[in-house]
Amino acid sequence: MRVRAENLSVRYGSEIIFDGETFELAGPGLFLVIGPNGAGKTTLFRALLGLVGLRGRVYVNGIEVTGDPERAGRFVGYVPQLNLIDPPFPISAKELIESAIILRKRAPTLRLNDRESSLLKSLIRDLGLSEFIEKPFQQLSGGQKQRVLLARALITDPPIIMMDEPFTAMDPAGRESLIRMMFELADRKLLLVSSHDPTLFLQKAKAVMALNRGIVAMGSPDDVLSEEVMRRVYGRSVVLVERCLHVVDYHAV
Repeated sequence: MRVRAENLSVRYGSEIIFDGETFELAGPGLFLVIGPNGAGKTTLFRALLGLVGLRGRVYVNGIEVTGDPERAGRFVGYVPQLNLIDPPFPISAKELIESAIILRKRAPTLRLNDRESSLLKSLIRDLGLSEFIEKPFQQLSGGQKQRVLLARALITDPPIIMMDEPFTAMDPAGRESLIRMMFELADRKLLLVSSHDPTLFLQKAKAVMALNRGIVAMGSPDDVLSEEVMRRVYGRSVVLVERCLHVVDYHAV
């Protein structure tokens, strides 16, 4: 379970998002990616998955996947931001999960085999999807949608999971339930999570990567979540209250 980027550079027009970054993440464990709006959290995940143009090299489990989402998808399950998911056609929660497998198949075998069907049943049970698995995805609550997207990422049983701002549009109860699931996943997979609120994951995070148009700092939570580093990352969005740092930033990228 290993992700490595070498001399990673990404630009949008004239804007430099990453410029020659090199890093490696090894699992299992939870790696937290933080940064303000526009820092490049989503761009980082999409670059590692081959979904945006880049310079440099990306390796997953020692295999180069640079610019190749199909190859990267063999190792990585991706849970995008909820506000970026809006299926243009009616589809049930179950059909959305199954699509992660079916889209990789070729006719006439466009259905799940016995092993895949067994895994789907396990995910429905473990993620608590049974009450709404046949309902249209668009009619689900934010928390229900997020669990469906997590199941879709897990249905191929990848060793690596990337979750981009997983708590968008979730109520406190749904968020607490999802955090427990994520902590369990981190015990056996490499889990990369972007979040504007680092405090949610402090008890489990193996390491933290702080972004602001490049990697500002990367290391243990104690080293990265310091007042000095947070002020370099968030600027005036950092408030010090009785020696406790608070980030006043509610946007996601």
